[in-house]
Amino acid sequence: MRMGRASDQILVIGGGLLGLTSALALIEAGFRVTVIEKQSDVGLGASFANGATLTPSMSDPWNFPGVHRTLIRSLFQPTSPVALRPAALPSLVAWGIRFLANSTPARHRASTRQNFRLARYSLHETQRLQDRFNLDFESRKRGVLRLFRNAGEMAAPLAVAEMLAPEGLDYKILDAGGAAAAEPQLSGIREQIAGAIHYPIDETGDAHLFCQALKQTIRRLGGEILCGTEVCGIQRRGSRVTGVSLTKGDLPAERVVVAAAHASPSLLSDAGLCLPVKPVKGYSITIDTAELGNVPTVPVVDETLHGLITPLDGRLRIAGTAEFAGPDTRIRPERIAGLLSLLGQLYPHIRKRVRDGAVSPWAGLRPMSADGRPFIGETGIGGLYLNTGHGHLGWTMAAGSAKLLADLVTGSAPAIEPAPFRATRAT
Repeated sequence: MRMGRASDQILVIGGGLLGLTSALALIEAGFRVTVIEKQSDVGLGASFANGATLTPSMSDPWNFPGVHRTLIRSLFQPTSPVALRPAALPSLVAWGIRFLANSTPARHRASTRQNFRLARYSLHETQRLQDRFNLDFESRKRGVLRLFRNAGEMAAPLAVAEMLAPEGLDYKILDAGGAAAAEPQLSGIREQIAGAIHYPIDETGDAHLFCQALKQTIRRLGGEILCGTEVCGIQRRGSRVTGVSLTKGDLPAERVVVAAAHASPSLLSDAGLCLPVKPVKGYSITIDTAELGNVPTVPVVDETLHGLITPLDGRLRIAGTAEFAGPDTRIRPERIAGLLSLLGQLYPHIRKRVRDGAVSPWAGLRPMSADGRPFIGETGIGGLYLNTGHGHLGWTMAAGSAKLLADLVTGSAPAIEPAPFRATRAT
């Protein structure tokens, strides 16, 4: 095993969940680490206001069998929870062909199993970091409740749960009464519930607070974080990386980790690499619950309405939608209205008490790989590493992906099989 020496430095591009967990894992392995983030602070991109859940139970990629029909229908249904925007089509052709090629039942099942192994491992790593560094991010371990308004909708998620049970997924099937008992605030729509699945393994917390806690820990341990600093390109000499180009000069390095979410492909193209990762936009709203009285305590996914409501400390986070719209972070009013409608259909008594002006909207870009698995490890360029492409599982997989990356950098034996996530694989 090769451990980092005190003189060894690694540059990490990206100050979100993947970049910061990578930095901390590499510091633990003995490296000097500098994180480079173009925004004014860490955790302001896709990590800022996500669904606030860590969900190994939902490790199945979004290129499920039959996804092409869903995407085609969305062209004629602009408010569809999954939407393909016509303006983005030219940029998605090559990636889309790979995305659909990986939607066969066999490939989808394989990716689901592989993702779950990484996600489950990542939960253990998240807990280890929380315990070791006393990280405070409103962590809660109440599981997630997945709700179905039509009995037929349960078939596919239940098949995934049954497949993952031998891998360690615990789940419980509930009827309407069981769902209302698990989350009493659902009692008002009990007659609309056809069934539910409860996943005790899943957790919740505030991803932005997690990033802030990581920032403080990294700096306390001697790591450097450069915010407001943009990387313009990756420098290489022959088959080795030599550093990065910044807007205000160059920064030499023998090792560079690209964890820049949806911006990763453009950085890598400058180094002659093609990374099949595209942005998929998601929306959320955050509501202050101080004046709302009784509120939910268990996160609930509404399968019919394709959305999630997660309780946080003094807030509700309502998230949903997947827009294939290119690098567009504009907030569409109809999407925010859709999330408020989700609140009204799950918790009508709460919706009546929420003033629209008290809602904080947000949109972020998930970095989605063509085969539904992240890219972790060294590229074909020596010293250049990836930790990106996690899609909707970014926070779920962050700590485990970081530890896997650090093991690969140091030559340690990883706790899980790295091959499915190899940075040089063909998709």
